[in-house]
Formats: sequence, C-alpha cells, structure tokens
Amino acid sequence: MDKTDLVKQDKEYYSASKKPEMRQINELHFLTISGKGAPAGKEFTNSVEALYPLAYGVKNICKKNEMDFTVPKLEGLWWVNSDKPALEVVRNEWQWKLLIRMPVFVTNEIVDLAKMEVINKRGIKRISKIRFENISEGKCVQIMHIGPYSTEPETIKQMKSFMAENGLIENGLHHEIYLSDPRKTVKEKLRTILRQPVK
Repeated sequence: MDKTDLVKQDKEYYSASKKPEMRQINELHFLTISGKGAPAGKEFTNSVEALYPLAYGVKNICKKNEMDFTVPKLEGLWWVNSDKPALEVVRNEWQWKLLIRMPVFVTNEIVDLAKMEVINKRGIKRISKIRFENISEGKCVQIMHIGPYSTEPETIKQMKSFMAENGLIENGLHHEIYLSDPRKTVKEKLRTILRQPVK
C-alpha cells in the first residue's frame, strides 16, 4: 500500500526561496482550531495537543481503509483585532488558527468518526472545537525564513518591500508553515515558510 506524503508530493506548497516570490495556492483541506494568546502559551499549547491526536486519529481510520498518509507539518494563520501593526500588539492579544493539511480523500465523515474515537480514548474535550474546512488563498507572496521565530520581522520586511515594488496589497491572513520541529532543531536552523495572500 502506497502512503500519501503531501510534504514530498506537493513541493510547490512546502518549498520556498530565501527571496520573496509569487505562488498560487488553490483550495486545500485542513483540520483547524482557532484561539487567542501568545505562541507557546497555554491556549496555544493545548490546541496543538488536541490537533495532533485528531490528525493521527484520521490517519488511523484511513490506514484501515488502505488510504494511509503521513501527517503533514503544523501551520498557522495569524492576525490581530487592532488598527496597530501586529508586532505592536501584546502577544496575549494575538489571534491564530492552527492548521494541519489533510489529503483529498479525507471526508467530513472520517473526521467526525475520528473525533468520537479520540475523545472517547483520550478524553481531550478540546477536540470538539476542531473544524474540517477548505481554505483557498489564491495569489500569495512567500519567502523562506531561516532562524528563530523572533527574527521573522526582518524577513517580513523583505516581503513587504517586494509587495510595494510590485503594486500588491495584503488580501488575507499572515500564514506560517513550520517545516522544522523546534524541539529537535537549534533556533538558528529553524525553517519556516512565511506566506501572505495578496491582490
């Protein structure tokens, strides 16, 4: 049985240059959970700890039906409900939606079944807040950020300059794809795709 590995099979989605570039992102399927607070804060951590068990629950159901897949990378959409730039807003006020992409053969029925199974087995009530939704970002500017998350503003400046030079404005939420596991990778070598829908 072949195993679907989106990270290896969809290099267009999971790769980026060290310089700003354009990319077209069509509709894709995700498990999502939304919240508010600092990255790595309690709300954020609890949400990650609900999202992954459900993703593996979906994977296990698919595997039994000979549709196995590798659980892809964690992603996040970020925004603030303020007129101020995000970096001028206290981190506890940051809004986010965490994502884990799902293959095309995953259905609402599979996700609902996995929710019941994982909640019954693990007792993680927060799983009930996870949604299965389609997201289409369309035209985007993206760049590969290498280094700690704290230095992302320097890379985002490059994206903004590229957008200004090409007459583009933001048309969606700031999107990050975490290619590296921060528990296993030194900060200086973390690889994160920064993506911004534009028009």
